[in-house]
Amino acid sequence: MRNAQVRIPALACLALVLAAPLSAARADEVADNGAFTQRLFAVKSFEKKTYACFVRRYDAKHLAQHPRQKVSAMRVLLTAEKLPEDGELHYAFQVGVNFRNQRTNFASSGDCGHTEASESNKGELVINCSVECDGGGIAVGLAADDKAVMLRLERMHLWGPKDEERELEAGADDGVFRLDRVDTAECASLVTDHAEQAALRHK
Repeated sequence: MRNAQVRIPALACLALVLAAPLSAARADEVADNGAFTQRLFAVKSFEKKTYACFVRRYDAKHLAQHPRQKVSAMRVLLTAEKLPEDGELHYAFQVGVNFRNQRTNFASSGDCGHTEASESNKGELVINCSVECDGGGIAVGLAADDKAVMLRLERMHLWGPKDEERELEAGADDGVFRLDRVDTAECASLVTDHAEQAALRHK
């Protein structure tokens, strides 16, 4: 896991006996993944590490209309970079989550390895990423206008301050989130590396 905000405690890793994370795509499932990745990150090339930030903050009206929704805000930072050992694109994600009626900031992060864009059950292209220690994962697809992503999850393990832990499960209203594309500065707090924070804030 690279540049993660959360350092997962070793004992927590041993204690997590959870369902398997979302599976990686097979090569024969991939369709036009290069164009998809360019659209996802809104770039034409990946000669340097590339970022994309997506955010959603739910207002009181929305939460009132969805009383079973636990999440009040979510930020996701996606990264893509070519690894020198194989020249392939490596994807990763970091996420920040706030729950209604709770001030604690929870976070998680995951590695998508060399997972490529793949066909979901609905025919859309997605990338599948997982949280280490069998902590669940997310699938990220693009909305039709490329200005947002559709983030889907079944469950994801989160960590708060002082190693506080929480499990986000899909439930009735927390399985699919539409997050809007925003300036990468809004995701700077999701990383701990100062140089990377500066890059995000001045991108």
